[in-house]
Amino acid sequence: MTASGRDAAIASLIARWRGDPGATYRSWFLWEEPLKNFRSIRRGLQLLIEEIAQERFGCAYRGSSLETVVGSIAEQRQLFKGADHAFPWKPKLRIPDIHEDRDNQRAFGRFLDACVCCQAEEGIIAAIDALDARAIKGLVPAAANLLYFLHPTWVPPFNTAIVAGFNSLTGARVKLGRWPQYLAMRRGMLVLNAQHRSLLSNDLGAIGGFLFDVGSGRYPAPPAEDDAAALARWEDDLSQVRELSAAQAKAFALARESDLTHTQVQGWLRDLGLAGLFRLDREQRPRANLWRRTPGRWLRQRAVAGLLGNRAPDRRAVAASREWPHRGGIRGRAHDQHSLRIVRMLDLALGTPEHTAERYYLVAPDAREDEVRAQFARPAFSRVRDLALAYLPYGELARHRETIARFGTGLKPLDALARVLG
Repeated sequence: MTASGRDAAIASLIARWRGDPGATYRSWFLWEEPLKNFRSIRRGLQLLIEEIAQERFGCAYRGSSLETVVGSIAEQRQLFKGADHAFPWKPKLRIPDIHEDRDNQRAFGRFLDACVCCQAEEGIIAAIDALDARAIKGLVPAAANLLYFLHPTWVPPFNTAIVAGFNSLTGARVKLGRWPQYLAMRRGMLVLNAQHRSLLSNDLGAIGGFLFDVGSGRYPAPPAEDDAAALARWEDDLSQVRELSAAQAKAFALARESDLTHTQVQGWLRDLGLAGLFRLDREQRPRANLWRRTPGRWLRQRAVAGLLGNRAPDRRAVAASREWPHRGGIRGRAHDQHSLRIVRMLDLALGTPEHTAERYYLVAPDAREDEVRAQFARPAFSRVRDLALAYLPYGELARHRETIARFGTGLKPLDALARVLG
């Protein structure tokens, strides 16, 4: 196929991608939440840099600022699913070697600091080259996803599907796991983006999403050979209506219906506490103040938000804040993880006799209520009937939170919105 013919075919494919409601352009790139998360992720990276510089990062990934930032990125729907796999400490392989090696940790902090402060894309490349020169074991270009949220017009996102899409579309042979390979792919993506700028965006998340959908098999790449019959077969394949499977359609509908991230909902709970409806537990208050610009960090630390008390001194309640995933059911591969979260909440309630008379709220998406009730109906969780446990849907919290913060007193407003479980 001639260069002009292939460019036309790619343009046709991009146009179809833009109009597909199930593709990343409409389901992620035009989604409002990433815009909000750019600010919180940037602030989280600044706190991470401070932790490393002040030698407070330690050797534990769990509970660190890095976990919070990477977790926020991994919540960004399908394009960043799995973005957190590269960073947790893997003791058998001893990677990524930024947890135990203090010099590597400092180098990682300098890398992030340089990228935060960059005023030109040449500075990003220089920071990447400096980090690559240290050859830190296990610190693969997955870190490019951190940089995307700092400089979306200079740094494209990175994952296996994006690499596969780029290779399929361009005939390149980029490999995973090496910064030079990532930078080579970045140069190719910039060229491709410039050629089709009218259909894409200055934000490289758009072309990243397009390549992701090609690489994940949603669309076939145009044929490389100059064969009219092959081109006709490709165009015919594209013209077919690709219906989402029932499971995909349900998952996508749930994602659109539950466009509320962990940090947003947890931030609402924090705001209600700061408005005086609750008394924040003394242990949690400093962390809440520290992460005021990144709401939810202090709630994400545990399966429960922490002890909260209302204005009446003789009544206390525990607000359990754990968001059920927007996609995927409570059963299946994530089933054990969800059960563990319930167990942790019950451990708090039943393991502290002085708290057994308190009130508990499970805050979760509206569409998950039936699945949550099914979980609590299992014999393993029969003790839930001993608790004053209620389900507080996101939707009710979204509709009434401002009124509650302004006029509410104690737990009565939450009681009115919540639905009893057990």
